[in-house]
Amino acid sequence: MIKLLGQGGFGRTYLAEDRDKLDEKCVVKQFVPMIQGTAGLQKALELFEREARQLQQLGHHSQIPALWAYFSENNQLYLIQQYIEGETLEQILQKQGVWTEQQVKQFLESLLPVLRFIHQNKVIHRDLKPDNIMRHRNGEYVLIDFGVAKDLSATVVNTQMGTRVGSDGYAAREQMQGGEAYPASDLYSLGATCFYLLTQVPPWQLSLDDGYSWTKNWQQYLKQTLSPQLKKVLDQLLKKDIEDRYSSADQVLQNLQIIRLPQPAPQSSTLPAPQSTPRPTPSPQVSWQNATLVATLTGHSSGVYSVVLSPDSRTLASGSADKKIKLWDVRRQREIATLTGHSDYVFSVVLSPDGRTLASGSADKKIKLWDVQSQGEIATLTGHSGSVLSVALSPDGRTLASGSWDNTIKWWDLQSQRKWWDLRSQGEISTLTGHSDYIISIALSPNGRTLASGSADKKIKLWDVRSQGETATLTGHSNWVMSVALSPDGRTLASGSKDNTIKLWDVQSQEEIATLTGHSDIVYSVALSPDGRTLASGSKDNTIKLWDVQSQGEIATLTGHSNWVRSVAFSADSRMLASGSWDSTIKLWRAP
Repeated sequence: MIKLLGQGGFGRTYLAEDRDKLDEKCVVKQFVPMIQGTAGLQKALELFEREARQLQQLGHHSQIPALWAYFSENNQLYLIQQYIEGETLEQILQKQGVWTEQQVKQFLESLLPVLRFIHQNKVIHRDLKPDNIMRHRNGEYVLIDFGVAKDLSATVVNTQMGTRVGSDGYAAREQMQGGEAYPASDLYSLGATCFYLLTQVPPWQLSLDDGYSWTKNWQQYLKQTLSPQLKKVLDQLLKKDIEDRYSSADQVLQNLQIIRLPQPAPQSSTLPAPQSTPRPTPSPQVSWQNATLVATLTGHSSGVYSVVLSPDSRTLASGSADKKIKLWDVRRQREIATLTGHSDYVFSVVLSPDGRTLASGSADKKIKLWDVQSQGEIATLTGHSGSVLSVALSPDGRTLASGSWDNTIKWWDLQSQRKWWDLRSQGEISTLTGHSDYIISIALSPNGRTLASGSADKKIKLWDVRSQGETATLTGHSNWVMSVALSPDGRTLASGSKDNTIKLWDVQSQEEIATLTGHSDIVYSVALSPDGRTLASGSKDNTIKLWDVQSQGEIATLTGHSNWVRSVAFSADSRMLASGSWDSTIKLWRAP
């Protein structure tokens, strides 16, 4: 232990050094449940384990402190977490004073994807406030203190419905009055935090005098002029009633995109509305008619076979014939790291839904798993007798599928099914057979229920993930199927072929919808945008084509690569496209 960082009613927090990690600094949180009796203590331990398990899951994000370990000793509970070097928003505010509009926008753009991530993992922070948000020395905002002690003690000491968890002034009304918390509750707390940064007026002081009525006239406390757009965003974040508030971080991000860049008139949103707030904000239509090249990334010494963008669109991974994987910073347009370990071409790379784990398939017949943050190798999976041409991860990141030159698809278990705190164990679950030639491409539906495979036998097969049985064979291509992709709703499948065409298929009816022609050579790669509206294709004719999925018409042709385009991938907001080419470069394209 180095020093005591803080002390409260439920324990202490220490700064320490981990001797097993070369004296790397860490945070030790000691919890002492204020309860008596064996049953109460057992309940505390169970809840602590559940909360620690959530922290381990959420720790796989660069803006959430990683959980290193947990244990109990002498009826005291301990968490060991990553130490974040930086300052809390409260500390920054006290030093610099009121924040500018631009600073608040940057803060929102950094933190909202973190909230989206935890909410997608069914976790509500419940205590979002300036003391629980830090600015790392690298400029990113980090969400800390997931309220384990508060949740733990409140639930154990008082188990009736309506137990309060949260901080006065920052917690939403439904949280303080009814004990209920939703994603929209965290968004209210985010709005209250922004208000405090812009005014330096503590929300808890206003709530003491006026309850939640201050949120109706919060603008009177401003010490600067704000744009009408930001006022509108904060207005909706601070709505007293949950049904009037934003229901998801995505909705706020969409409005912030409108703030940053003028957009065409919005159409209906593709995001489903949570039951508590059935009025989502429409997402703007993305048009690729006048796409621009924004960057060319160089560094590979041979052709680029595969590219993939992280869920937050900040990191790009590429696999190459130079036997290397490279990680790139999309914003700064520079290389972050080179991962070496494969002894032959890297045909396929894919990132886990949380962006923390990368899987790669290679001509060396191996699959490797990598930790994106540390850039270290986690495991090597062996079992295929031929090159691994394609890999895909399940939405929960627990299983991996691989397609190979040996004509098989294999399923792999990436997580131990024993105790959650055990080290990950990797093992083959099953092998799917049915194709009579190479498996060139595989894709999983976003709900993880359907697997599609494209083969050199000119066929596409659909598989039920749960039963691992074949459900359909789609025929129509006259040559190898080089690439398959599934739409966000899982209803449409796109395939690119050595016959120079792209086909769209109805997954439910297993019927061909359309054949898209325009490429003059092999279609190596197809990708469907996350909004489901646009299809991108990369070809041996050195071009990328963009297609309207609904009308099946060609939107645009992107030129710039001097050799085959082997891979294309969209960003999560559907506004950026990455392409990898046999010319050894990666290009980034953006919709206007």
